[in-house]
Amino acid sequence: MTKTLKRPEVLSPAGTLEKLKVAVQYGADAVFIGGQAYGLRSRAGNFTFEQMEEGVQFAAKYGAKVYVAANMVMHEGNEAGAGEWFRKLRDIGITAVIVSDPALIMIAATEAPGLEIHLSTQASATNYETLEFWKELGLTRVVLAREVSMEELAEIRKRTDVEIEAFVHGAMCISYSGRCTLSNHMSMRDANRGGCSQSCRWKYDLYDMPFGQERKSLKGEIPEEFSMSAVDMSMIDHIPDMIENGVDSLKIEGRMKSIHYVSTVTNCYKAAVDAYLESPEKFEAIKQDLVDEMWKVAQRELATGFYYGTPTENEQLFGARRKIPEYKFVAEVVAYDDATQTATIRQRNVINEGDQVEFYGPGFRHFETYIEDLHDAKGNKIDRAPNPMELLTIKVPQPVQAGDMVRALKEGLINLYKEDGTSVTVRA
Repeated sequence: MTKTLKRPEVLSPAGTLEKLKVAVQYGADAVFIGGQAYGLRSRAGNFTFEQMEEGVQFAAKYGAKVYVAANMVMHEGNEAGAGEWFRKLRDIGITAVIVSDPALIMIAATEAPGLEIHLSTQASATNYETLEFWKELGLTRVVLAREVSMEELAEIRKRTDVEIEAFVHGAMCISYSGRCTLSNHMSMRDANRGGCSQSCRWKYDLYDMPFGQERKSLKGEIPEEFSMSAVDMSMIDHIPDMIENGVDSLKIEGRMKSIHYVSTVTNCYKAAVDAYLESPEKFEAIKQDLVDEMWKVAQRELATGFYYGTPTENEQLFGARRKIPEYKFVAEVVAYDDATQTATIRQRNVINEGDQVEFYGPGFRHFETYIEDLHDAKGNKIDRAPNPMELLTIKVPQPVQAGDMVRALKEGLINLYKEDGTSVTVRA
């Protein structure tokens, strides 16, 4: 008998209303956002109630849901007004809140019935008994800790029917999520209340201090300064494992990332899910294309986190980034005129006549061409457009749609790798 596979939702980050709309247009089944209270991304351009309402209405047109992260650790007095806040979210049409603190969980459950409660990864859920515990308290979904292995995930799925949300892409903490106080000590900013300064990603001098001897600086003896920074997670070529093991939601991290990142990564994971559910052969046929597509956006190097074993030194960034994207995001399409084959674009980076560019859009559509017949908003022919957010027109050889993105090849940049594993980016 053929096994029926459940379609997992693709859950994308949305730090602003613009990013929410982009994520939904590029295939997100749900997005997670932050409000102006109780969240962990104080710098993510968090949503007002009015923006939430507009976002919910926009998402509904595409059949998508909106979740709100309220996953900060509560100190005495922080809970004031939470009940009214949760009721407002429910009445706006928010589907669920993502919470880690038991106080907020209790308040949401009692003050806003009908609002789903999802357990945040900040609560470090790593076994099925934990999921069952939260289920008894009324939670409908648990976001697993990033430290869970694929073997553990499979066992958890067998033993509980609680919805499982698992990270598939984005930044990795060097510590257990929700357990780190580096930022508190080193910058007086509380990582568990929205103020993480990412102290683990700073550069540090190393010292050698043999027992009974004075410490000795290693500066000059090692190629680069030390960092505790982890590489990013990417499970794009392991989506079959996530689907086969019954994950309900594939979570992409990055509420502070650009619309270029959100559109590209969402597009890839949606295409991966669609392809595998059509047939394993279809997924295998496009897998390398998906991996290559990921490298067109700015991010750290990529690995699979803890899914297939404890990360080694190869999954840490001890020095400079070793791989740099070959493309830069330059524009988004505003309109297209079929009669004249002219696209109106909103510029996001420097554009030159003759630049090699790639257009891409929802549904994993993309093609390459060159910037041709570049004009400014007044209709003047120009060779270079240096100012962001200007409206420009260009000739495009095939139809594009409003919302499609344009990225340009960074010509002449190559990475030279050294024997010690470090690299330097130079012009060819």
